[in-house]
Amino acid sequence: MTTNSFKNACIYGAGAIGGWLGAGLAGAGCNVSVVARGATLPALQADGLRLNKAGAVTSHPVTASANPADLGVQDLVIVAVKAPALLEVAHHIAPLIGPNTVVLTAMNGVPWWFFQGFGGALENTALKA
Repeated sequence: MTTNSFKNACIYGAGAIGGWLGAGLAGAGCNVSVVARGATLPALQADGLRLNKAGAVTSHPVTASANPADLGVQDLVIVAVKAPALLEVAHHIAPLIGPNTVVLTAMNGVPWWFFQGFGGALENTALKA
């Protein structure tokens, strides 16, 4: 798979970073879907991803759902959630992943439990995160 073959891309978490990446992908011609929750979900369903760049607002329609299974297998999945939400994402991301899916993380922070089950000298070290 080449970088030009991402026809279907899913953003898992449409905050500032995920929304910006999704708008860029949509602007480049990708079919973008979004896994979202709370007030973000109906806003995305109604208005799509909106990007305000120096006063110029662009809007990109997307398919948005709280349930990843509604969106199907993707070519690219970008996980753009805060680190503490990673475990929840891991439990629900499978319906988006196929044999050729590329998964990219765009997360902030490293969770305190990062070294749990890591092995070696850092095994069970807790990070001050």
